[in-house]
Amino acid sequence: MSYAKASNLLRLADMASARYDGVTLGDVQSEFDCDHRTAQRMMRALEDLFPNVDILEGEDRRRRWKLARSDPRWLQAQGLGDSELAAIDLAARRAERDGAPDEARRLRALRDRLLAAMPRAHARRTEADAEALLEAQGFASRPGPRVVADLRLLGTLTEALRAPWELDIGYRGALDAEPQRRLVEPHGMLLGIRRYLVARPSGGDGRMRRFRLDRIEGAAITQRSFARDPDFDLKVFAARAFGSYHADEEYGPVEWRFSPDAAPTARRFLFHPDQEMTDMPDGGLTVRFAASGHLEMAWHLYQWGDSVEVICPPALRALVARHQRGDFPALP
Repeated sequence: MSYAKASNLLRLADMASARYDGVTLGDVQSEFDCDHRTAQRMMRALEDLFPNVDILEGEDRRRRWKLARSDPRWLQAQGLGDSELAAIDLAARRAERDGAPDEARRLRALRDRLLAAMPRAHARRTEADAEALLEAQGFASRPGPRVVADLRLLGTLTEALRAPWELDIGYRGALDAEPQRRLVEPHGMLLGIRRYLVARPSGGDGRMRRFRLDRIEGAAITQRSFARDPDFDLKVFAARAFGSYHADEEYGPVEWRFSPDAAPTARRFLFHPDQEMTDMPDGGLTVRFAASGHLEMAWHLYQWGDSVEVICPPALRALVARHQRGDFPALP
């Protein structure tokens, strides 16, 4: 057996033991980028190497392979690779950069816990190799403007989301001279340059609202629990905006047309999760999606100078008019 195949089987064993419902052939195809027949061969090899693997059939009538592992020495036997440790370090640095220090702290705690499970000599060597790998590949926190997060507030919000508990917040809106007290039922948080709490006002009309974290001046858990809206999908809700700002009155179709010179660069961008790209006969590129947040779109489009034309909506087209320049030395 080649080294690569052995490594893949160990990874498959990890998956089969870590996932509560086990792994399917589809999971194997996705993880290892292989075809159905190769996935079947890998499962047969797993059965041969691990006789204690359970083969189950789920409600969807798909077979699942589940490997029970109660021996804590398995992690020590495999060890923690330098590239795996570097990936955790990089994720923590990205979280810190993106204004999520609470997530960064938890990732570092996970890192330390994994290293503590390793023999001391192995842990020391892996840690040194991971740091060298990060330096060699040039990983560093990207400089740039971001809002500094309030760790105490983030801790309160995280605890409320986990339970879930109703929150009593003091919120200073853009037009408020003083913070206003609001009782809300938290359903999630949106990340970005600014962070938003997505919550449903208690006793309201049931519609979700966004609250900028930098405008929340104090938050307390009321110890009153509530039932989450089972039909609410945070990912779908977030996709209704281009960036952070959401406005029902702005939501609608968006269409941008990039010039032939800018098209190769634009093709590498994901402007929106639901975007559709169409190549034009002249070499240009048309991008279509549906969202709100015209001001944030205008801020982004400014970077493209006169290399992009807004086809719709008319309000966005008017917003960027007279602000498109042709002397930028580079595209985003």
